[in-house]
Amino acid sequence: MVRGMAILLIMQFLGEMISRGLRIPIPGNVIGMGLLLGALWLGWIKVQWLQDATELLLSHLALFFVPAGVGVMVYFDLIAAEWLPIVVAMVVSTFVVMAVTGRVAMALERKRPADD
Repeated sequence: MVRGMAILLIMQFLGEMISRGLRIPIPGNVIGMGLLLGALWLGWIKVQWLQDATELLLSHLALFFVPAGVGVMVYFDLIAAEWLPIVVAMVVSTFVVMAVTGRVAMALERKRPADD
């Protein structure tokens, strides 16, 4: 588990260094996930090395949403003042995600060979 956690932290650190060093407007953790995906795809890192660490993190996933919830409570007055655009954005984006997911699923289903 220590090796998996170290790999995850190193990838996040590298992503942060790239983001800050090159002044890219992409969060470092997102770049780090891209680096991790590339390393997994190239076979430099084995999934088994990460499995214990990722299972531990996923078992405590709800705790990672506490800061976001506190952030929402801190800006409750702003949210109350701008509730209509927020609700419209949430509803529209939900339907857009459902439509795109449906279209992608249909396209993938068409490309799948028939099981006869």
